[in-house]
This record gives sequence, structure tokens and C-alpha cells, in this order.
Amino acid sequence: MAKKQKEKPVITIDDTEFNIEDMTGEQQAMINHINDLDRKIAQSQFNLEQLQFGKNAFVNSLSQSLEA
Repeated sequence: MAKKQKEKPVITIDDTEFNIEDMTGEQQAMINHINDLDRKIAQSQFNLEQLQFGKNAFVNSLSQSLEA
């Protein structure tokens, strides 16, 4: 049986594909930083949504208790 050839990982930047394995160590490190920053941004946005929802819940609760 023939072995399946693995596709090399690529990244697309400005509509051009680049083979990650052909990049320098510094370029690969930059990609890792970019991926990590994307993850941190997404996590921060998720945390912000939770904080805003929590704040709104407390504001609504306070308003209701003041009306009573």
C-alpha cells in the first residue's frame, strides 16, 4: 500500500500561500505569536461579554430593589 503524503501546513497572507515549514525560525515564531494573540483577543472579548452581562444584571437588580 502506498503511504498517504501529508500536506504541508500553509498560511495565507495577502492572498498568497506560504509553506510554514519553509519559513525561518523567526518567521514561525511570529506566526505562533499571532496565533496566540488571536486566542487572547477572543478570550478577552468573551470575558468582556461576561463582565458586561454581570454588570447589567447588578444594575437591573439594584433598580428593582430601589423601586420596591
